Amino acid sequence: MTTPDPRPGSALAPALADRLKRNADGLVPAVVQQHDTGEVLMLAWMDDEALHRTLATGRATYYSRSRQEYWVKGETSGNPQRVVEVRLDCDGDTLLVKVDQVGVACHTGARTCFDDGLVDG
Repeated sequence: MTTPDPRPGSALAPALADRLKRNADGLVPAVVQQHDTGEVLMLAWMDDEALHRTLATGRATYYSRSRQEYWVKGETSGNPQRVVEVRLDCDGDTLLVKVDQVGVACHTGARTCFDDGLVDG
């Protein structure tokens, strides 16, 4: 059974759109990784349109759940992500976006959003 495209008129190739397993909001998490070092930079969200824009332009485009709008990484911060490749995991429910990050990735000014230390309990 294929996942129905929640956004009619999706510009994604049908074969790719059919493989995506979106959440109830039509979104897929995107793990963002520095392409040459493997450093995990951030987690963001994409819908069909954000993924299409990313693939078409080579510029990382995400969907903001809080602002409910698209944003291109670096457009306001000056820290863009040039997309090297995008992979879909085996379940079709997570994207891996390998990028060449210019400057910092995190909105806090840190290189990565995962620099706050280990979680222990």
